[in-house]
Amino acid sequence: MLELGTTVITVEDMDRAGAFWRAALGYVERSPAGDDWVILDPPTGRGTKPSIALSKSGYPQHYPPRLHLDLYASDQEAELRRLRELGARDIDWDGYPPDADYVVLEDTEGNRFCVVDAPEWFAERPDEPRLA
Repeated sequence: MLELGTTVITVEDMDRAGAFWRAALGYVERSPAGDDWVILDPPTGRGTKPSIALSKSGYPQHYPPRLHLDLYASDQEAELRRLRELGARDIDWDGYPPDADYVVLEDTEGNRFCVVDAPEWFAERPDEPRLA
């Protein structure tokens, strides 16, 4: 059996990145952060939602990134405001299709992610079990 356990995000400033991602997702440290590594889990516990890890890289970000996160939002505008207040920055990008349901931001370390307008993701679906 194989499962995706953790997505690792490379960072240059562990404290700044940790503060951003804990506040953005409401995640908690699995164990105390080291100088160059920490795993953040959902507050409902491991295995209920994906975990993320922050790894101090010591090298600059690669652009365009080869991997990014899609964060689903029940209220996209409210989440965009909140994430920008936490330090996320807008990306000057001309690749949006006319009907884009996402906005590209970058975290405090320059890692890009999308905030997807997805209220249906949060709707109750009695025919589909949800872990959390």
